[in-house]
Amino acid sequence: MYIEGHCEPEFHAVRAEFERNFAQRNEKGAACCAFYRGKKVVDLWGGHRATDRPWQADTLALTFSVTKGMAAAAMVVAHSRGLFELDSPIAEYWPEFAQAGKERITVRQLLTHQAGLISLDESLAVETLADYNRLHQILARQKPAWEPGTRHGYHTLTLGWYQSELLRRTDPLGRTIGQFFDEEIARPLGVHFYIGLPPHITEDQLATTEGFHRLQLLRHLGEMPVAMVLAGLWPSSLVARSVNLLGFNNPAQLGRPEYRRLEIPAANGFGQARAIAKIYSVLAGEGNELRIAPHTRRELRDPARMPTLGSSDTVLKIDTKYSFGFSRPSSAMRFGSNASAFGCPGAGGCFAMADPSEQLGFAYVTNKMGFRLFDDSRERACREACYASLAMLRNTKRAA
Repeated sequence: MYIEGHCEPEFHAVRAEFERNFAQRNEKGAACCAFYRGKKVVDLWGGHRATDRPWQADTLALTFSVTKGMAAAAMVVAHSRGLFELDSPIAEYWPEFAQAGKERITVRQLLTHQAGLISLDESLAVETLADYNRLHQILARQKPAWEPGTRHGYHTLTLGWYQSELLRRTDPLGRTIGQFFDEEIARPLGVHFYIGLPPHITEDQLATTEGFHRLQLLRHLGEMPVAMVLAGLWPSSLVARSVNLLGFNNPAQLGRPEYRRLEIPAANGFGQARAIAKIYSVLAGEGNELRIAPHTRRELRDPARMPTLGSSDTVLKIDTKYSFGFSRPSSAMRFGSNASAFGCPGAGGCFAMADPSEQLGFAYVTNKMGFRLFDDSRERACREACYASLAMLRNTKRAA
């Protein structure tokens, strides 16, 4: 199988598992990258980005909710620059937001999925998504699905739009989150990840993700939270309202041409594994490359603050934790070496994370969608091999 890239000798186990993904785990096309203490130690890609077309070093993949982590990184940088305070009401920055019982919702509650803004009562055509002024009016009118701060539930698609409008209101240049991310993170770090594809990106640079019809989830109940899948069958449920907001029967429709150029900051980012891993590596370290202030770094790594009614996610139907727009380790979503880790899984098998304790940034992207919400066997094998390599590295140093 076509595998290219580089792997430091100490991390050979990661390459072995990456190769095994294609030989034994039915992988189609993928890339995996890891940075350790600021150094790139794994950078692998292989398989096919499309039928009979090999995955290249510069291939960009649709990353689904891994995009949330990149949008969260933009919010981290914005907070570090003093553009907003986490415990201030959103309406302080965005006056029109103070409608339908949202007057006291704080930035922190939004970024921890506690705002109750999981869906929108108004339809979102492509033209609406492209019109920021029209979109922010719809966002401002929305009523929360529960009392903000009492519970949390995955804001599958809406989170990014609310983040973007908050950023537009606080950024002196009035940039959207995609523009801010590009100019303040991607370009300074020299990486390729986009929230809203620019015109110069061609079809030949993109991996094709075929996806699956959502009813196929019923044949894979052992892989997805059963309560979530069954609740999602009812159009009025919180699950269906959050997940089916755009009316897609196949999640991979996010990668269709008419959506690629739009900013859907919670779901339709395109990028390279090395770009995502590099950004997480910076956030896992001192953050000097992005001028992350100490107080922001502390907020980023502090334990997640839970809603008053506990950790049960009203949308995902599992125990979850969130902070700053990132997922945090929980009983149902275990990753990293301790509670300071943060990251975001993406539909179908993508995953990326930062582990500050290890100063590790890790990313895995694929164009063959699986059915797990988290812990897809392909990315997990590479992630666990990465940690096994770190353990061996420490043991070798001790023995020396």
